[in-house]
Amino acid sequence: MHNLDTREWLLTNGLGGFASGTVCDARTRSYHGWLMAALEPPGKRTLLLSHLEASLEVEGQIVALGTNFWKGDKLDPWGYQRLRSFTVDPVPTWVWGQDEWQVTRRVSMPYGLLYEGSSDRLGIHPQVTNRVLVHYQYIGSQPGVLRLRPLIGDRDFHHLQQQDPDLTFSQLVDVNQIFLQALWGGKRARAGTPWQLRWSQGHYQPEGVWYWNYYYPQEASRGLDCLEDLYSPGYLTILMQPGEAVTLEARVGLPTTELASLNPRTFDQTVVAKQQRLEREFLHLPHVAGSQAELWERLLRASDQFIAYQTASTMPTMVAGYHWFGDRSRDTLLCLPGFALTTRRYALARKLLIRLGRLCCQGLIPNELPAGGEDPVFRSIDCSLWWIEMLGLYLEATQDWDFLVEQFTIVKQIYKAFTAGTLHGIRVDASDGLITWDDPIALTWMDTVVDGQPVTPRNGKPVEINALWYSALCWAEQWAIRLGENPAAPHRDRLKSQVRRYAQQAQEVKTSLQKFWQPQTGYLLDRIEPDDRLDATIRPNAVIALSLQHCAFTTEQGRQVLQVARDRLLTPYGLRTLDPADSSYHRHCEGTPSERDRAYHQGTVWSWLLGPFIRAWKRFYGETATIPIDWQPLLTHFSQEACFWGISEIFDGDAPHQPRGAIAHAIPIAELLRHWHDLSYSRGQETGDRQGKDNGIRF
Repeated sequence: MHNLDTREWLLTNGLGGFASGTVCDARTRSYHGWLMAALEPPGKRTLLLSHLEASLEVEGQIVALGTNFWKGDKLDPWGYQRLRSFTVDPVPTWVWGQDEWQVTRRVSMPYGLLYEGSSDRLGIHPQVTNRVLVHYQYIGSQPGVLRLRPLIGDRDFHHLQQQDPDLTFSQLVDVNQIFLQALWGGKRARAGTPWQLRWSQGHYQPEGVWYWNYYYPQEASRGLDCLEDLYSPGYLTILMQPGEAVTLEARVGLPTTELASLNPRTFDQTVVAKQQRLEREFLHLPHVAGSQAELWERLLRASDQFIAYQTASTMPTMVAGYHWFGDRSRDTLLCLPGFALTTRRYALARKLLIRLGRLCCQGLIPNELPAGGEDPVFRSIDCSLWWIEMLGLYLEATQDWDFLVEQFTIVKQIYKAFTAGTLHGIRVDASDGLITWDDPIALTWMDTVVDGQPVTPRNGKPVEINALWYSALCWAEQWAIRLGENPAAPHRDRLKSQVRRYAQQAQEVKTSLQKFWQPQTGYLLDRIEPDDRLDATIRPNAVIALSLQHCAFTTEQGRQVLQVARDRLLTPYGLRTLDPADSSYHRHCEGTPSERDRAYHQGTVWSWLLGPFIRAWKRFYGETATIPIDWQPLLTHFSQEACFWGISEIFDGDAPHQPRGAIAHAIPIAELLRHWHDLSYSRGQETGDRQGKDNGIRF
């Protein structure tokens, strides 16, 4: 390899923990490491094992296999120049070599929950393990000596570690293993996370030393802290005969004698176990054959990376994106159709809806869900409306009307809160039935704030919020009718009056939504401001409004809106958040945090918005219409670019649409699964392939 390849790989464990790095093996982010353990799943993600610094001695010559960035953007050693190949299947695998030798390294992160059968049937107290395995194999004409030096830490994954007189790392050396724990003295006196590193063969020599000033260029480019000190407790020496291998495991937990010894088969067994679990999860799905099979399986595997479990309650959650996003209600709800309904994981969908419904307070569901028992902050206007929309899609897919009986109380709670008024002055305007709020506070998905002020003000009456409100009223009317048809239903007279009220309000909102139509531009207003001024900014929120289950706009209006969106907003990677002709348009999302925040919803492309565009296009042009999307750039990005088998959260508004933000975002994967038939049909037209029967899904 002559040039540094900094494309990224990602492994997850179903707890929120992950391992990640680059092809060239250099860490370019503070989020790169081999054991980012979720100590309170899916939160409290903590770096314990950064990596193993490896060198090989053959016939008296020592060759460093690693690659590191150091302060001043210096590179040393240059192990990447001896890298012969990298593959990501079934696990990240590197092969270094010269004429007389070859070293192969593989990294695997086992699933973190032990259970019987499907994960939908987890036990009350599943066994939880945050761990990672690393496997080295040596091939050569002569014996070689492999030296491995672990670089470790104990810090929150958002922060960096520096050498500190009050910070020490204790180690207890045992046969083929060491037990490690960070200790802080002084005013911060506390003990860190206990964990162990063990190996199948080799001689360990304790030798504590700090390595200063690791440099993370990706963090530097984002205007963040970019220097870190890592500690090494010692090094492992393994005499390798040609063909021999060594397996290492890093595992969170106190010392125990119950673990089986590592052996040459351990690594492969964990890889097979993870593949078998995936096959069980998706065993019930129709098979896909031909050139579409690999893409289908890749999307299924990618979807599984974002599903995690709160081990205290065994309830499923969704990690919104890697590396830095956590549990977010809006993202979970937007993912639900693709991850749970398309894949027929109905029990998963049910549990996600139950969990988020329980969080409803004063008609609102919080977007960001804090860990550690903290109280949630209710600063989103749309999450509860998205909850109703996804409940409707779940019921349509499953006909699970008993679940409607259980959840209808929450629907009524949301309705009552919005009509009577709730937090942040959110209320129904009595003059037109539309949802509004006055305070200059960011409550929609365009929620970035700089210096205490929303970058994209949306207070007043946003178009997609009121489209969601209309759809929610339509759902509520349908459900009240169904519940009232049951002779055994209590309060049937009350349900009949609710039906009339929902229907009347839905009709009023449908009529009032015409206020957003602008015939001179052929587009919808983005919002009506609190003082009734009209915000005609061209944004993708109009497309979201057209994509919901119940839509208040005419066919002609919908087609005109979609033509404008196609011409002004659509890119191969998603929709721009602002018309490039607007004076506030940002061409690139880069720079310091505040610079990026100012661009986040001001022209930056969001990949998940392709889903609403597809649904709206099919609604207004027909199910058989050709969708004006060239899939190939996004699929190439998915398979080969920023993160292997991941889709970036955002892209620059201007070509070549450089990927930005989180390297693996959940919603675009969910949208591709949700629109799999459109995607596979489009690709089938190009390749001549069609879906059909096969022998099964293989991971």
